[in-house]
Amino acid sequence: MNEPYWISESIARVMHEDQLLQHGGSPGLRDESLLSASLARPQYLFAYGDSPTIFDLAAAYGYGLAKNHPFVDGNKRVAFVVMATFLELNEYSLDAPEVEVVLMMERLAASLETQESIAKWLKEKSVKR
Repeated sequence: MNEPYWISESIARVMHEDQLLQHGGSPGLRDESLLSASLARPQYLFAYGDSPTIFDLAAAYGYGLAKNHPFVDGNKRVAFVVMATFLELNEYSLDAPEVEVVLMMERLAASLETQESIAKWLKEKSVKR
């Protein structure tokens, strides 16, 4: 696989602000190092993993952001938006009903889903553009 287009920290922050404007919540970054670690997770997997797919990389973003809670509020929302945007940047469209997305992100935050199960779900719900 060629090097994918990544989500930068500044873009992730804008996505977070946008989610708060759309859906409400408390603004603020709780821990900058956790944000950096969450966004580095897929790049580390790309560099050192065993042939990760684009869905593995997207799931690494979502898992890191949802589990690390770098923001004061809206972590699950931004985790999903970052995953979906990453897939879009890399020529995939995610097509999942909103209720299914909410359930999956709630399950991820509650440790009922793994990074691998999220990757599988993303693959099932994505279409190559």
